[in-house]
Parts: sequence; structure tokens; C-alpha cells
Amino acid sequence: MNSEILYSMALTRMTGFNFAIARQLYITLGGGTKVYEHRNDIGDVLPDCTPRLCEAMRHWDEALKRAEAEAAFVQSKNIRVLTMNDPDYPQRLTECPDAPLLLYYKGSADLNQQRVINIVGTRHCTTYGQDIIRQFVSELHDMLPQVLIVSGLAYGIDICAHRNAMQQGYETVGVLAHGLDQIYPHAHRETAIEMLSQGGLLTEFMSQTNADKPNFVRRNRIVAGMCDATILVESAAKGGGLITCDIARSYNRDVYAFPGAVGVKSSEGCNRAIRDNLAALITSAEDFVKAMGWPIDSEKPESVERQLFPDLTDDEQRIVDTLMQTNDLQLNLISVRTNMPIHQITALLFQLEMKGVVRPLAGGTYHLLQ
Repeated sequence: MNSEILYSMALTRMTGFNFAIARQLYITLGGGTKVYEHRNDIGDVLPDCTPRLCEAMRHWDEALKRAEAEAAFVQSKNIRVLTMNDPDYPQRLTECPDAPLLLYYKGSADLNQQRVINIVGTRHCTTYGQDIIRQFVSELHDMLPQVLIVSGLAYGIDICAHRNAMQQGYETVGVLAHGLDQIYPHAHRETAIEMLSQGGLLTEFMSQTNADKPNFVRRNRIVAGMCDATILVESAAKGGGLITCDIARSYNRDVYAFPGAVGVKSSEGCNRAIRDNLAALITSAEDFVKAMGWPIDSEKPESVERQLFPDLTDDEQRIVDTLMQTNDLQLNLISVRTNMPIHQITALLFQLEMKGVVRPLAGGTYHLLQ
């Protein structure tokens, strides 16, 4: 590993994760190596540097030792280290005043694609939120087949966004609040592994860094900063999704939100953001694309109507047609409206569930996944 990366790794620890100071030193002097060479006269380079930091910058031994250990780890795991001077570093992020000096990346996606968006929201998303994401990503792919979708690999909206992105053939990147030696939450490990070949995992944190609470806020600035727009799907009155929206606005990035029912806790944050003009209201992918001013892919055939559920039997289709008219029906009502016996309906609903067409809810109710 070259010395520039090592010194940049060490510099992130030397400055105590003061992003503004680290970035100022890095840009003013032209890289981590140059900062190291000026370690004894940092005060001359940066007049605002405190005496405490000037003294700390003279002693690199521990920081370099930690950087060398991390270098051995990333090389053994084929992890790329992207410094701000690397053309593969997310260039949108370099425009942000608190951008990290370097990122650890494992994956296959280009982080500088023409269009990059993030989808964020509550960890306690409802069926409504899941349906919004499913429909939004599907419609978006019909209009724009090349979009990188970013989120935070967390429960709820995040993981739903990643999974639907991959189902539609999009690449998707998860920004982590810890090092690449672990996956948090562990329940998303299988999805994270799948993302390595259809997107990637990105973090500013060295290995052996736990997913502590402050790290999630730091993670959110990367999610916001590397994207053209932030899309909030569901959020309570307070939450990480709203923090990401606030950061995105501070970067002068576009922020959008899907509205929810009045009085529903999981939509309070979205509705307030829209009410207070902190996010633009959207109800579809078409709304979003028009608001962004992105031209629809002209090579995409528009005259061919995509069949929503192509592999259904006639009886399965009868159930789907019934749920399309009135969604969230109980088993007995489905039986009445389709004029089929309960035992047959039960078997058909199981098959539809296996095909990812319906989902059972509480009280024997079934929900059509549109």
C-alpha cells in the first residue's frame, strides 16, 4: 500500500475526527503525505490550529501503527481505500465541507454514476412504506434503468430499498456505521453479501469500529453527500431519516418525501417536512424524475405495458383481481368474492405468498404487493 494512503489513514486519527480541520490540512497541503512532512510546523500552515492540536500533530507513531495494521486488513480482504484524490472517490461528496478524507469500499458499483439517489426512513416501516418503495423503484427502473440507489443497510426502509433495488436490477450501496470486518445488523448479512456483486458496502470507519450511536449520524452525512437527492419514505416525528434530510439540505441537495395518512406516527416526519417546505411532496417515480429534470431514457420502449404478475394460474389471477379492487381482505371475504371454497383459497394464497405476490397480515387478512 502506498504511503499516501497510510498517511491519510493516520491523519484521520491525528485530528480526532475533526472533519473540517482534517480536510483543510489535506487540501491546503495537497495530501496526507504532505501533512506528515509538515508535522512540525502545522501552526504556520494553519494559523487557526490550536496549540493542543499543533503539539499532537508532531507525534504520529501510534496513528501510523494503527494505519499499518488497517492496511494489512484491507489488503487481506480486497478492500479498496479511496482517498479524496482518488478519481473513484464519490466526487459529489468532495463538495461537502465535512467529507471524510478516505473511504473503505468493497463492491462493484461505480460510485460516480450519472444519477445517484438515496432512500431513507424509519426502522419500523409499515406495509404502506414497503409498498411505496416497491412501486417507486419499479417505476423508476422503467424510466431510468441506470440509477445507483444508496441507503444505510438498517432495518425498515433501508433494507427494503436495497432489496428492491437489486430485484429491479439496480446496483445499490450500503453505507455502514462501522468497519468492514462486521455487518450490522447481522440479520442483513446475506443481503450485504449479495450487494457486493450488485453494488457494494462503503464506510469511513476502520475495522474494529463498533456500530455506536454517534457513528450512525456520521454515516448519514455520507449517505446524503454522495447523492443527487434524498427520498424520505416513512419517518416518525424524530429519526435518522430526518437527520439525513437535514444534512442533504445543508449540502444544497434535493429532498423529497412521500406523504402518509394524517395521525399515523410512521408518517409524522414526512408530513411535517412537506408542510414546513423542508421536503418536496412526491407520490410516484414520475413525480420525482420530473422534479429532478432528468430526461427519461429514450431507448426504453414505452408502448409495451409490463405485466405485473406474469406467472399466475387462472385461479391465482382471480384472487389477485379481487385484491386489486379492494386490498387487505380477510380470508372469508376473498372466498365470498371469488366464489371459491376456503380450503382452495388457503392453498392458492400460500402459492401467491411464495411467489411474492401477497403477504399475510394480522387477523387472517391478506395484502396484495403491488
